Amino acid sequence: MDAEKAHGVGAWGIGWLGRTAPLRKLAYEYCKPDPSLRVRAMGLEFLSPFGLAAGFDKNASMIDGLTALGFGHIEVGTVTPLAQPGNPKPRMFRLPEDRALINRMGFNNKGAENAAGNIAVRETRDAIVGVNIGKNKDTPAEDAVSDYVKSAKAVLEFADYLVINVSSPNTPGLRGLQELDALEPILRETKAVTGETPLLVKIAPDLEEDAIRKICELAAEVGLAGVVATNTTIARSPLSTSKRVVEAYGAGGLSGKPVAERSLAVLRIVRDALPEDMCVISVGGVTSHYDVRDRLDAGATLVQGYTAFLYEGPLWAASINRGLVAPKYNGKTKLDAKAEAAAKKAAAKN
Repeated sequence: MDAEKAHGVGAWGIGWLGRTAPLRKLAYEYCKPDPSLRVRAMGLEFLSPFGLAAGFDKNASMIDGLTALGFGHIEVGTVTPLAQPGNPKPRMFRLPEDRALINRMGFNNKGAENAAGNIAVRETRDAIVGVNIGKNKDTPAEDAVSDYVKSAKAVLEFADYLVINVSSPNTPGLRGLQELDALEPILRETKAVTGETPLLVKIAPDLEEDAIRKICELAAEVGLAGVVATNTTIARSPLSTSKRVVEAYGAGGLSGKPVAERSLAVLRIVRDALPEDMCVISVGGVTSHYDVRDRLDAGATLVQGYTAFLYEGPLWAASINRGLVAPKYNGKTKLDAKAEAAAKKAAAKN
């Protein structure tokens, strides 16, 4: 099935789960994070350090279902001031050999006010809801500030935190807004309207270290709550999928396992560049609870995933949360030790 159609089918199922109270409650009882995983960040209490990255629930229509599946927080969007269809289809492509995805969706969404309405009527309030905001495709870069401010105002009453997205490669000219001269007025003017609601900025993995550090300095100076690192990459290496296939898919942001190493490297730079009390949300190439532990050990406050959800299935968040609380000994969990013992037993038989 076409990747975007498959996503639509999955989204319908998650939405239906959220609207069906008995099933939603049953799923939540099975999937909810252990109380020991609670994390305090940005003045908010998260059920788990692991949450869902922006891009999956663009219109905030699946919050109840996603909460029932065990995500500690859900970042919805990217939303723009006005509804827009995004880029022409096909625009999403799976790379199964790499457990990766290429997309050039282009901020397709029903608009910030629609998202605000959906957040307002959600049934469950357990998971933290962040809103990722962007500019409309037709808005010139020089007028981008206005779009970010409009989006922020539209969702402010209902968002637990907001994220300024200047790092998607799928909106023409957007990544240029990461240049300090363009970024500073966006951060300052959006911060002026968001007040006490935590505001973060999401950066690309393709930035040089010096640029990353300067953005972090600016974020701290403006009074942002933190940085989200990272968005998708425009790089295409290393990949197991044939170069011919990848080239046929064309432009777009690459996400999933191939970006894990770079995302972790950027996390370390960001954590070193930011004051300790600022939040760092690490995203990119997260598949298992081992990846989540690695990010937390490297200084992440919270961790997000997205692409692996398409490959691992609906119980993905629940399995990560269980892995994070599994008892440890000798640096390994009991589950790890069982798997290791089984592998040794099989090897001995052979």
